[in-house]
Amino acid sequence: MIVMEGAGSPAEVNLRENDIVNMRMAKHAEAPVLLIGDIDRGGVFAWIVGTLELLQDDERKLVRGILINKFRGDISLLRPGLKFLEERTGRPVVGVIPYINDLKVQEEDSVALEGFRKRDAEVKVAVVRLPRISNFTDFDPLLSEKDVSLRYVTSPEELEGADMIVIPGTKNTIYDLLFLKESGLSEKIIEKRKRGTMVIGICGGFQMLGKEIRDPYGVESKRRAEPGLGLLDVETTFTREKATYRAKAKVIKGTPYLEEGEVLEGYEIHMGRTKAEGYIFELTRESGRKTFDGVASEDGMVFGTYLHGIFENNAFRRRLLNSVRKKKGLSELPPRDVDPILERQREYDRIADVVRGNIDMDFIYGLLGV
Repeated sequence: MIVMEGAGSPAEVNLRENDIVNMRMAKHAEAPVLLIGDIDRGGVFAWIVGTLELLQDDERKLVRGILINKFRGDISLLRPGLKFLEERTGRPVVGVIPYINDLKVQEEDSVALEGFRKRDAEVKVAVVRLPRISNFTDFDPLLSEKDVSLRYVTSPEELEGADMIVIPGTKNTIYDLLFLKESGLSEKIIEKRKRGTMVIGICGGFQMLGKEIRDPYGVESKRRAEPGLGLLDVETTFTREKATYRAKAKVIKGTPYLEEGEVLEGYEIHMGRTKAEGYIFELTRESGRKTFDGVASEDGMVFGTYLHGIFENNAFRRRLLNSVRKKKGLSELPPRDVDPILERQREYDRIADVVRGNIDMDFIYGLLGV
């Protein structure tokens, strides 16, 4: 079974010509479609009816049923609305999924950062909210640590008081590097580094920390080269191929927070190759191929890597935070004994149980032909 999830509304008439992720994909696969409405946002009846009205005839024929998501309250009060939907659209409402409180799963879109709630704690981590930020869920494990105050920043002033600055991944490294320069963030990051603040770059952020980024094939922009922040002695050249691998990283050069010989897990998803001396990781990709990654300054206060998911490694995450605590004169804390990946899987299982208990599974099996 393959589940294809659309992105946004399938009836954005102004985007239809170039929309390849919604109804065009369903038509190509000749797949039955379930239309899902988020009742928590309000206006769900108008959204469902309006969506079906705006679909083209061949698209509309693929819609086999309707699901209502994130319902709160008394289901009996909703039933007249469900009857209306079935009579108006000619499609069955195959389930009403209740709102699940305190759900701990990763957000799928950086729009969620707009409602991000800050908290005060001993270790203050500032993640630069790049205009084209990607893989922002890399930092969810930091939120699980009670001694961490994590915030997303867009201006130099917001970096004041930060114990650690993180430049995350990006969908366009060069343009977001220009954003750092134009906003004054690059100058402030360099100043904070000189004052002893830790600076970390993940993927595109790692590339920005180097001396120069080259784009000879115009992969990201018309600029063939752009100076980086110069905080690491590395240079990056974009290639036409994208690296997408799960990988294990063996530490071959220790730092205050990385023990030589330990193995971390994560994944790569990046354009370009970064040349350096003194790599700190030997990567083994799932194909078995080995390569090198990761660079740190002599004092370990600047660190860059291509490895997404690195903060999900409990022992590394705690040693990193403890290195900041030690610098601040705070006592060290033990690592959490909870595996973030298993913790997240339990939440997915929780969702599955709720969904299974609130939709017509026989109808779903019928769509699958089983």
